[in-house]
Amino acid sequence: MGFYNDIILPRVCDLAMRNKQLRPYRERVIGAAEGRVLEIGIGSGRNLPFYRPPVRELLALEPAPKLIAMALDALHPGTPVNFIEASAEAIPLDDRSVDTVVTTWTLCSIPDAAMALTEMRRVLRPGGRLLFVEHGMAPDKNVRRWQDWLTPAWKCISGGCHLNRPISTMIEAAGFRIDRVETGYMPGPKAMTFMYEGSARPN
Repeated sequence: MGFYNDIILPRVCDLAMRNKQLRPYRERVIGAAEGRVLEIGIGSGRNLPFYRPPVRELLALEPAPKLIAMALDALHPGTPVNFIEASAEAIPLDDRSVDTVVTTWTLCSIPDAAMALTEMRRVLRPGGRLLFVEHGMAPDKNVRRWQDWLTPAWKCISGGCHLNRPISTMIEAAGFRIDRVETGYMPGPKAMTFMYEGSARPN
C-alpha cells in the first residue's frame, strides 16, 4: 500500500477536493477565520485562496509530505503560511496559542479523531473558535445503514475516511460548545454527502 498511499492517494484526494460544489462551504468557513489560524489537514492547499485579512498568520498542519509539496506548489507568493508536518493527534503548538482552528473534510480520516479534537481545544485560546465543515453520519436510518456497510471498505481506498462519524457529538464530547451548526445533504450519493457546517468554542 506504500505506493498507493504515497503517490496515488494524494492525487485522488486533490481531485476530490476540486469539486466546485465545495466552494461555497470553503468561502463561508474560511471567511470566518481570524487572527492566528491553525488549519488541520491543509491537504493539497485547496483552502489557501480563501484566506484573507483579518487572518494574521496561517499554520498549515498536514502529516503527508506529498500533500505539503502539492500545497507549496499552489501557494501564492507573499502568502504568510507556515507548514507543519505533524499529526492532529499531537499538535506541536503551545496551549492557548491560536485564535481559530479550521477543519474542512478532515475529521472523517483522522485515526483518533477524539484525541485530535482534544488537541484542537488545547491550542485554542479562551474565546477562540473551531470552524468546521465535515461530512458524516446522516439522520436517515436507511442512509446510516449504507454508511455503516460501506465504511470498512471505503476506509481502505480513501485514506481512512469514515462515512459515519457523528460530527456534532464528537465535537461536544471533546469539550466544545457548538455555537452554530447547519446540516443537510449536498448533491451526490447520500451516504457520502451529509454535511455539518458550523462553529464551536472551548467550554
